[in-house]
Amino acid sequence: MPQTPDWKRYLEAGMQFTELQRSQARAIASDLAKNGQIARDQVTGAVDDIVAMSRRRRDALTNIVRAEVSRQLSSLGLATQADLQRLERKLNATVKKTADRAAKQASKQTASKAAKASKKPTTKKAG
Repeated sequence: MPQTPDWKRYLEAGMQFTELQRSQARAIASDLAKNGQIARDQVTGAVDDIVAMSRRRRDALTNIVRAEVSRQLSSLGLATQADLQRLERKLNATVKKTADRAAKQASKQTASKAAKASKKPTTKKAG
């Protein structure tokens, strides 16, 4: 029986690949300067570029994961948060209409009873 992949481990590995700390970027830029691939005065700019590239990669990976999760969830036919909110609004509107109708009907019945009571002749017993 095939074992299910450990998605958490894959995601953590991807984040480590894409999320570079400034200290790590500084070490990379320093190595590039030592090897003569960039000038010493370019180290700060290289660090900024490396960190920015890391952020872009992290954002790209995050977007890929989000899109895939959304695609997989929609293929399962699960309700989205927007679907649930729309349903909740519809339900609240229905409950409000029903309550309004019941209040109106109760008001009519009370008015009808009051009208009937006022139309009844009052009879006095002769004594």
